[in-house]
Amino acid sequence: MYKNIIKQAYNNHALERDKSDLADWKFQEREQFLNRMRAENCNRLLEIGAGPGRDSLYFQQAGLHVTCIDLSEEMVRLCQDKGLDAHCMDFYHLDFPPGSFDAVYAMNCLLHVPKMQLPGVLDQIIHVLKPGGLFFCGVYGGQDTEGIWEDDVYEPKRFFAMYEDDVLLEILSRKFQVLDFHTVDMGEGAPHFQSFTLRRLGRQ
Repeated sequence: MYKNIIKQAYNNHALERDKSDLADWKFQEREQFLNRMRAENCNRLLEIGAGPGRDSLYFQQAGLHVTCIDLSEEMVRLCQDKGLDAHCMDFYHLDFPPGSFDAVYAMNCLLHVPKMQLPGVLDQIIHVLKPGGLFFCGVYGGQDTEGIWEDDVYEPKRFFAMYEDDVLLEILSRKFQVLDFHTVDMGEGAPHFQSFTLRRLGRQ
C-alpha cells in the first residue's frame, strides 16, 4: 500500500522537485561522497530513489558510470531526459547481478521504508554491492516516528519512518562497517539529517 502512495505522490510532484533549489548542505554531502569514491577508485555507482536525477547527473559528469532507479515513472522519465541510465524499479527487489556496483547512493529515500522492512532492503543493497564497496545512506531523523505525515503538502500524503540516531546506527552497523556518521541541523523543532558512509563487509 505504502509503495503505491509514494509512487503516486512523486509522480504528481516530479516536475516541481526537478525545478526546486538544492540546499547547500546537500551539495556538500554528495561532494564528500564523491571524494570518498574517487579515493577508493570506485567507478560503478547505483543511485536508488534517484528522483529527477540531479545527483546521478552530478556523479555522471564527474566521470562515474551511473545507473539510477526510482519507483516513480515520472522521475525515471526526467532521469532519462538528462541522458541517465535510469530504470523504474523499487529497492525491495534490485534486479542486478551480485556485486554489480562499487558504490550505492541513497539520499532521502530509505525513510519511506516501513521499519520492519528495512533489514530486507539493506540486504538487497548488500547483494548488488561488491565486497568492500561503499554505501551512502542519508535520511531525516533524530526522533522515533513511523506513519503517514499528516502535515505533508504532497498529495497523496507520504509515509515516513524516522529513527533516533543510536537506533539507526545500531541497525546499520549490524550489516555494514560505519566509516562516518554525522548529523546536519535543519533548524529548531525539525528532524535533523543523518548522514552515514558505510562499507559492505567482506573481502575487497
